[in-house]
Amino acid sequence: MRTDFYQFNPCPRDTRANLVWQQGRFLAIRTEMGCSGVLYHMSGFFAEVWYSPEDNQTALVHGFESKKLLEPYLDRINLEELME
Repeated sequence: MRTDFYQFNPCPRDTRANLVWQQGRFLAIRTEMGCSGVLYHMSGFFAEVWYSPEDNQTALVHGFESKKLLEPYLDRINLEELME
């Protein structure tokens, strides 16, 4: 069963991370301030996972529907592939 946006964000961080690994479709990666942000499509919304290589930890996992939050990734993703 797919998790929707409103079920996703209230979950604990580790649960959100597991849902992304199980259900997410990788779209793009970017680096900012020494951390890696990885964008996934979650069937109805997007999830961003921030990983800190310095501590070898997942720092943040959040879901979003905002087009504004997609902007940093737009030059790295092929939206046509997503629509297939």
